[in-house]
Amino acid sequence: MLLTFVVAAVLAVSTQAEPSPSPTAKRAACTVDSPEAAFDLSDCATVEITSFTVPNDTTITMSLAEGATITMTGEVTFASTVASGPLLTFQGTNVNFNGNGMMFNGNGADYWDGLGTNGGKAKPHPFIQIEASGTFQDFVAYNTPAQAIRVQPAANIGPLTITGVYVNNAAGDVGELGHNTDGFDVRGTDITIENCMVQNQDDCIAINDGQNILFQNNVCSGGHGMSIGSIATGDFVSGVVFSHNTVSNSMYGTRIKAQSAATTGAVTNVTWTGNTISGATKYGVLITQVCIRA
Repeated sequence: MLLTFVVAAVLAVSTQAEPSPSPTAKRAACTVDSPEAAFDLSDCATVEITSFTVPNDTTITMSLAEGATITMTGEVTFASTVASGPLLTFQGTNVNFNGNGMMFNGNGADYWDGLGTNGGKAKPHPFIQIEASGTFQDFVAYNTPAQAIRVQPAANIGPLTITGVYVNNAAGDVGELGHNTDGFDVRGTDITIENCMVQNQDDCIAINDGQNILFQNNVCSGGHGMSIGSIATGDFVSGVVFSHNTVSNSMYGTRIKAQSAATTGAVTNVTWTGNTISGATKYGVLITQVCIRA
């Protein structure tokens, strides 16, 4: 069905001035072929990520130079780990990340037990965290242990666009072992997520806090659809547009959910337009003021 819904002083000195320090020159190019190589990228104008494996109890934070260009030419595989997550974090301002269709492999099958983050084997989450502004495009988050991508840019660093990303947790359907495998968990301002595909067993997108967020031309399959929340105390969501997305074979099409213990918070100015929902097993649209965390 086609769903369109709108919710509503200068100090003078006589001493000779010292010359200003010159800015640190950026290296022309850097290669990340191990976790150690990712340690200091702050002066790299371009970064190439090649194939490597991240060992147990190791996480990676890539702190990128302003305006850096990052490309992937190989797959990054994360071994089964006791680290808590995020396993991979991106930081930077106005960066341009192109995955070239390459994969971050989370080895989710080593963790999946049908319980997600509610019990059983500890599962690092989120798998990937984006704290940067700029553009992230064309990569695969594959078999994530639990929540796939947390989108949480630092404040006042500019807009962020995520495009052409594939969250592939389809294998978690086997035996209903995948659980809490959210595609995108979002907190922030001026965020666009477009032309992405999510196959999973939980929210395709969950917007928990923020404003000016656009989710458009995406495909969601097998999970819980497009969500706002769970809204907790102090969470405010405003200025969200869900436009021309396709949600199929999911528990819900779209929903707004709030935690039962929440005492303050609000959801305002949300627009749904031109979305297609099919095969919803529970509700096409669900709005609730109380939800038990699941």
